Amino acid sequence: MSLIKSIIARMAAIFFAAILFASCATLSTTGVGRIKRYKVVSERLPQEFDGCQIAFISDIHYPSKFTQKRLARVVRKLRDLRPQMLLLGGDYVTADDYIDELFDSLATVKSEYGTFAVLGNHEFSRRSAIEEAMSRRGIRLLKDEVHSLMSDGTICIAGIANPFKIDSTTVSPTAAVADSAYTILLVHTPDYAQTVDAPADIVLSGHTHGGQVSLFGLYTPVKNTRYGARFLRGMNSTDNGVSVITTNGIGTSRRKIRICVPSEIVLVTLHRAE
Repeated sequence: MSLIKSIIARMAAIFFAAILFASCATLSTTGVGRIKRYKVVSERLPQEFDGCQIAFISDIHYPSKFTQKRLARVVRKLRDLRPQMLLLGGDYVTADDYIDELFDSLATVKSEYGTFAVLGNHEFSRRSAIEEAMSRRGIRLLKDEVHSLMSDGTICIAGIANPFKIDSTTVSPTAAVADSAYTILLVHTPDYAQTVDAPADIVLSGHTHGGQVSLFGLYTPVKNTRYGARFLRGMNSTDNGVSVITTNGIGTSRRKIRICVPSEIVLVTLHRAE
């Protein structure tokens, strides 16, 4: 009997150790669980952007489980990555008192094409304060608009102001972009890309937290998406063939816990197909 108890105890220790290593950002000097890298290839990409790296973070919910110490580490890692562009996907703070502290830190990440952002559902009560904080620090907030990254309009980035306020008549701002232009769409929730006909080459989204708690990816009780596991995390495609990257995010919401869903910085490298 003692042997059986010993085996059970060891198995339990291994199980909880696996959960710890899969989800605990404190084990990393970056302040997050991992750097999640994606390679996106397209013949539509302008030659000037071949090899362009885009850093993307979302759902910081600062401070939540994402402490001041981790914020400093993440910002330092973002600077070390030296992306050509930084994208912010919404849900930034848990209270107004943290707005300036967060955006002061994020503003130290400099990139060739700058920092672009959209708002999430947690910004509804503090929208004006966050917009003002972004504006003062040179962060461009995209509100149902398209910004050309090159003067000839061959590549652009678009952002959605409120992806939850949509219906069958909603028209994406990307619908007005020339068919020949390479389009990056930034939107807080991945559901938008499936629900709305939103022409884009790549969509970057958050909101789901990857479920935040999962049983080794086999069972995720809370998904925060109307499409189940389809756009829960990782890279997936809409019915129209649009590629959607959904990040696990940085912080936590409701419960300050992550299990088998590591927080992450997403790094997308664009490549032009030969």
